[in-house]
Amino acid sequence: MDDVLKRYLPERSVAPCLALIRTNGVPLKIVSRRHTRHGDYRPLPGGGHQITVNASQNPYRFLLTLIHEIAHLIAFERFGRQIKPHGSEWKATFRDLMLPFLRPDIFPERLLPYLARHFKNPKASSSTDSALALALKSYDPDAEEHQYVYQLPEGAVFRLYNGKVFRKGPRQIKRYRCMEVATGKLYLFQPHAEVELVSEA
Repeated sequence: MDDVLKRYLPERSVAPCLALIRTNGVPLKIVSRRHTRHGDYRPLPGGGHQITVNASQNPYRFLLTLIHEIAHLIAFERFGRQIKPHGSEWKATFRDLMLPFLRPDIFPERLLPYLARHFKNPKASSSTDSALALALKSYDPDAEEHQYVYQLPEGAVFRLYNGKVFRKGPRQIKRYRCMEVATGKLYLFQPHAEVELVSEA
């Protein structure tokens, strides 16, 4: 496991992550990329657990996701399986587990202010925190190839990874209202949603 984690985590985080995994009996599986989630925790029948994390993430996203999922396991073990998955018990557990990692020898200094703000009240997914999500994506190996909804002019037509095509509409508070071209239905998109430009406005 040591050699495997070295391929995915920031160097200084490998030993403390291994300690967490071994102490809590974490059944970790690293899987190929899923577009809809970075990781997953599932309680299994009989009291077991299953944790998966995407392999294709940058090391900082991988670390954040791994600790997010381990926090689920520990919170359920500590407080019982009747708690809300992303309720106060999970938030407190996630915050406590992440605190030792929020250091400049693990995360780039540019990321630390975004993480500090995020952990005042952790969300169910870091992807709903647009500022943090964009900051994390800038460390992806193919970061220069990414294109996001917020970068497109209003009226531009774009395609998602699943082939669906949308026309960008106006910003509505924090998200953009976009129309699916085929159906005319309206959807709200996070500013950092990755897209492929089909045509300019």
